[in-house]
Amino acid sequence: MANDFDAVVVGAGPNGLAAAIELAQNGLSVLVLEANETIGGGARTAELTLPGFRHDICSAIHPTAVISPFFRTLPLDRYGLELIDSPHALAHPFDDGTAAILDVSVDDTADGLGVDAEAYRKLMKPLAKSARVLFDEILRAMRVASRHPLLLARFGATAIRSARAAAEARFKTEAARALFAGCAAHSFVPMEMAGSASFGLVLMLSAHAAGWPLAKGGSSSIAEALAAHLRSLGGEIRTSHRVASLRDVPPSRAVIFDLTPRQVVAIAGDALPPRYVRRLQRFRYGPGVFKVDWALDGPIPWRAPEAARAATVHVGGTLDEISEHEQAIWHDRVTEKPFILLAQQSLFDDTRAPVGKHTGWAYCHVPHGWTGDMTEAIEGLVERFAPGFRDRILARHTMNPAQYEAHNANMIGGDIAGGANILRQVIARPVLSLNPYATPNPRLFIGSGSTPPGGGVHGMGGYWAARAALRRVFQ
Repeated sequence: MANDFDAVVVGAGPNGLAAAIELAQNGLSVLVLEANETIGGGARTAELTLPGFRHDICSAIHPTAVISPFFRTLPLDRYGLELIDSPHALAHPFDDGTAAILDVSVDDTADGLGVDAEAYRKLMKPLAKSARVLFDEILRAMRVASRHPLLLARFGATAIRSARAAAEARFKTEAARALFAGCAAHSFVPMEMAGSASFGLVLMLSAHAAGWPLAKGGSSSIAEALAAHLRSLGGEIRTSHRVASLRDVPPSRAVIFDLTPRQVVAIAGDALPPRYVRRLQRFRYGPGVFKVDWALDGPIPWRAPEAARAATVHVGGTLDEISEHEQAIWHDRVTEKPFILLAQQSLFDDTRAPVGKHTGWAYCHVPHGWTGDMTEAIEGLVERFAPGFRDRILARHTMNPAQYEAHNANMIGGDIAGGANILRQVIARPVLSLNPYATPNPRLFIGSGSTPPGGGVHGMGGYWAARAALRRVFQ
């Protein structure tokens, strides 16, 4: 029977769309199948609270979209994508009304860290000078032989350590240690776990290389621009098309799954060797998130004025406080003082809320599949650093891990990162393989946040899966 398409991509998140674009750019006919009514995966936007208030449902701030080697090659601005930088990339407030600041400039960031200024420069400047080369190296599967071994060795000497060990060895002040720990906490693993420092390094370096921008109009603008470019290349997207088995996929020479291992097994397990299926089934998922979106009567009244100049605010106090909560969730507990990742896009994007009003976006990590409610704890912690915050809340919308999984089936147990970022899975995901995007079935490939380089709106998992398919199927 003739193939309807050269390739089918299952899942229209950033990775799936990136895979489809790379295939279409190589002259192939491509179909993308999306189970939901809207595309975007973790990059979607909706009026969750009140009319006129546009909230990012999952991903909100996009440093990895800017540093993505693949996205840099695409003319996404042609389709209306506009990325907005705030004056500061990140603010991390403290109880005394001060804040540690992450700026694009290494020197500006260092100058705000007092006695740790030179230590920060010594750590970041050599890496920042070669940031683009470094990102090209690490936003892919690990290679046996690198083109830049000395650069990777310099990065790896700190990256392999725990965030706590790296912060305490490098810095003397609570401000510098907390700034680093807050970035490292994006890993979803305890601050004492080996490899957690790598997330702190990558996110800080991404700020120095390109900033931490937000997408005008919402994160869905990124997915919409990717989809528009794909259609300009002749690609097709079908929404509301749930794939439960390979029988739901039109005939094609290759299939790329923008899905996690559990879903790949459910859909295609019968077409894969039992030993490989068992390896996929051992893939470990990480903690979940509890998220609150607010419609606000005014901007968040931060005690630290610098926090009003940053689209992203890390709310969680000191390294020890951040560590306590991240350790707790790893052992299926929560604390009354969570570490909060907060975004205030409407301060810099007037399309997000009615005139004079604002939005707030915040989440904390919770145990995998947790069913409790962190609203009071989150709002109480914001109030601690922004007295009067609660008085400005007009409406709120919350999502727990189960609701996240219902919204996006890739978010197993509320895991928005595509799998636990334990060191073994950072090095080898979804399984240990020289080509982690290829499966033993020559027709089937995986290109999602569960493949290197992991979670984030960068499209690189999908891009590398498409490259694997081009080499194996379409040469």
